[in-house]
Amino acid sequence: MSRSIQVTFDAHDPEALSRFWAAAMGYVNPPPPGRALEPGEDPFEAWRAFLAAVGVPESEWNSASAAEDPDGDGPRLFFQRVPEGKSAKNRVHLDLRAAPGLEGDERMVALEAEGERLVALGASRVERHEPAPPMTAGHMVMTDPEGNEFCLD
Repeated sequence: MSRSIQVTFDAHDPEALSRFWAAAMGYVNPPPPGRALEPGEDPFEAWRAFLAAVGVPESEWNSASAAEDPDGDGPRLFFQRVPEGKSAKNRVHLDLRAAPGLEGDERMVALEAEGERLVALGASRVERHEPAPPMTAGHMVMTDPEGNEFCLD
């Protein structure tokens, strides 16, 4: 029997990192339990109101956050606040499939366009790997706003 997974990120600012990854992946930030969001309503404002109503101290409001696939197909992303900073290269990273089925120059143009979109959201570009058939179709290495490496492929 297969299992579903959740990918958990340690973060300094769970809300900001979850906003970034939701926008990067076309995910949504879920509302509080038992609450539906109105169109255009900020889920984080809804969470702040919920947490205040249940007595959670304001200092804990940004201790965790999540991003979810609106279709329910992809893994849930969870962001938890930790005191220490990132100190080394990730041992596990996400590959954001930005150009499936594309090859050569067409693939790299698509990756560059997605890379520019992600940089505007707060990502940083690290390096570009050119296509080298038959082993690689080319990809880009990037970091999210807190320095976590990921690839565009």
